[in-house]
Amino acid sequence: MESVEKKIAGIYIRVSTEDQAREGFSLGEQEEKLRQLCKYKDFEIYKIYKDAGISAKDMKNRPAFQEMLEDMKSGKLNYIVAYKLDRVTRSVRDLEVLISTLEQYHCYLICDRDDVNTSTANRSFLC
Repeated sequence: MESVEKKIAGIYIRVSTEDQAREGFSLGEQEEKLRQLCKYKDFEIYKIYKDAGISAKDMKNRPAFQEMLEDMKSGKLNYIVAYKLDRVTRSVRDLEVLISTLEQYHCYLICDRDDVNTSTANRSFLC
């Protein structure tokens, strides 16, 4: 009998300005949509990580994001689910580091609105 790896997700949500809340990017809206996505994909949700009022300029200065990475490194989750890639990072350099770290810890990134899924067979970044 084959063992099926559990899909355990950390949901990452972030807003940086009041404008985003008005444009449908509120923490609550992101969380609801991502909970629905996890249910659809049969992911167990480990935790919701929220950074409110924080820029995606860099990954270091986001407490919830850093906590999520530590949980990933300790094996508590194997999927990071975000609404859009710009919720995770706006830096190409940080994205490159993140993808490398995810690969090292056998974790996958899924960004719902941007069709980002690093768990696909060819590990394509944009499908």
